Amino acid sequence: MELQGRVIAETPERSGTSARGEWKAKDYVIETHEQYPKKMVFSVFGSDRLARFNVQVGQEVLVSFDIDAHEYNGRWFNSIRAYDVRQVDPAQYGTVPPAQPAPFTQAPVAGTAPAAQPAAPFPPAPAPAEGDSADDLPF
Repeated sequence: MELQGRVIAETPERSGTSARGEWKAKDYVIETHEQYPKKMVFSVFGSDRLARFNVQVGQEVLVSFDIDAHEYNGRWFNSIRAYDVRQVDPAQYGTVPPAQPAPFTQAPVAGTAPAAQPAAPFPPAPAPAEGDSADDLPF
């Protein structure tokens, strides 16, 4: 999956040692440019990727990522891990939200005449009984 946005925050780098050796990871938050912007936090895992991607706050980026979930103590947690982060030129791809579409108006169909009066409801409403008014409600 991919998502484009501006990097608005980063977390301190985390590191540790596992059975496979030393590891480093860092989280970043991006915000999209839609009418209702969305935020997403993603992780970059590995010192080689951290150096290659060189993500900075304020950059416009296109993030390619995988989503996975894991269970811990009976609760489930999502993990969004980036496998590619590319810097995007904001002028080239446009960070301005797309224009809103024009409202839908139905054009008349060629060869048909406009309706003279609205169609009757289907099925027709029953006539009110004597003593009842048409606006009586059962509650």
